[in-house]
Amino acid sequence: MKFEQQLALKTIPSWAIYYLNYKKLKAVLYTDFERASNESDTNEESKVNSHAHGDDVTTGYTAFRALFLAEVDKVNKRYVEQESESSEKLKALKTQWKSDMSSETIEAWKADFIKLLRKLENLSDFTQSNITACRKILKKADKVAGQPMTLRLWPLVTNLRFAKSESDEALLHDARAVWRKRAAVSIVPATTSLLEESKMRRLTPAVPTVSELDLASFPAGEISRVWVALAEDGMGLPIRVPVIIAKGSVEGPVVGITAALHGNELNGIPLIHRLFDEVLPAKLHGTLVAVPVANSPGFLLSQRGYTDGTDLNRVMPGKPNGSSPQVYAYNLMHRIIRHFDYLLDMHTASRGRVNSLYVRANLLDSRTARMARLQNPQIIVHNTSPDGSLRGAAMQRGIPAITVEIGDPSRFQKRFVRNALIGVTNILSQLRMIPDEANASEFEPVVCTRSFWIFAKSGGILTVHPDVNTWVRSGDLIATIHSVFGDLEEEYFAPQDGIIVGKHVDPVCQSGNRILHLGVVENELPAVVDDGHM
Repeated sequence: MKFEQQLALKTIPSWAIYYLNYKKLKAVLYTDFERASNESDTNEESKVNSHAHGDDVTTGYTAFRALFLAEVDKVNKRYVEQESESSEKLKALKTQWKSDMSSETIEAWKADFIKLLRKLENLSDFTQSNITACRKILKKADKVAGQPMTLRLWPLVTNLRFAKSESDEALLHDARAVWRKRAAVSIVPATTSLLEESKMRRLTPAVPTVSELDLASFPAGEISRVWVALAEDGMGLPIRVPVIIAKGSVEGPVVGITAALHGNELNGIPLIHRLFDEVLPAKLHGTLVAVPVANSPGFLLSQRGYTDGTDLNRVMPGKPNGSSPQVYAYNLMHRIIRHFDYLLDMHTASRGRVNSLYVRANLLDSRTARMARLQNPQIIVHNTSPDGSLRGAAMQRGIPAITVEIGDPSRFQKRFVRNALIGVTNILSQLRMIPDEANASEFEPVVCTRSFWIFAKSGGILTVHPDVNTWVRSGDLIATIHSVFGDLEEEYFAPQDGIIVGKHVDPVCQSGNRILHLGVVENELPAVVDDGHM
């Protein structure tokens, strides 16, 4: 993996010129190395003498050293400037707030405050990216030069404000606290415990069935449950999906979460259950809507597709007068999904395959790019969403949507569920729906500019060698197929460098089966990219 490509993909576009120029530093480092390699024995002797006298061991890499110091100074100046401006703006906004302000003035104040929050979030991302870039380039310099460059230069970095100060995080924490306070509303009595609330929910009357989700009809500050009818079976009975609604006491965005659109992909279900066990609707700003089982017929049959085997994630947004799965998909979109402002669609690998914890999102859309990074994945795959997918249909309606792949099918994986749940709460925090601050990721996600599947040319007994979330180089052996008699029939090699996003684990392989999902890192994000996987 080329770190400069990862850095470029994580760069805030409007701040790009202020980031450490990792690519240029690497080029100068190698130029200095070539120059040092061509030095005469006399210079080598001088180098030994300088070591003996305690001289700076970075001698011979003066161009790299000068550029590195100039780059970190550039980063530091940007940090100091933005920190100072943000601090002054926060003070001003605190002073401007008056309890008797008109509604128009309050809205203007909120708009300014949201801009400040985004700026502080950008500053935090900017700081962490550049600290990582400094460490990476110095580590590379140690290796290339064969000298302790980090030992000499890292202390110079840590003396700069952007590396040693925590003011950006303190300002962000303070700003979020101010925002929550100014948007605060009456809260239910603190004596109501989570256990008591859970018991009260179980004592409520039978869950009603409705023909469409009407968010205005649900009480604020409470969690509600309904069945939404999407179609009818052969007995004329409703085919329903369960919907859970947490409606906050303060207006805000509507975030929707869907799970089990593929009926045997289950990890999203415990994620939703845990989320609604923890959410406090009285303190929620906005509405959280979850569909724990979006494909109830497939769920009951323990299969991926609808009753007839049709993949619902291939027929979105459906048709009002189409086939049974098309009608079901249409009603899912029009009775539930269209009410969302944001969508998180939870999936897992298909049967016979395993996945990393990864997100598919359009990284050219700043909204979904931010959601993807907050989601806490191991890998992020740039994908502009294929036709027929729920994510694509939502995006066409103007609803920012991402697909979250949480491990493997037909099972619950606690670690992946936990990390995906942290990601969901990060998004809710970013949208200022909950008071919690965003949690740091367990993973440093790899950002792939595209991905693709490698398919089997012949049938037999399949063995896929690399594990998920590991890197392979072009030409590495990635899979073999043997005949049922044990003869080697086919070998498959990585067509280019990449990371294993997912792979096939069922040894029974037919020609045309998927073998391995490879994510690749390149310099630019394509305008249109689709791996064919939904």
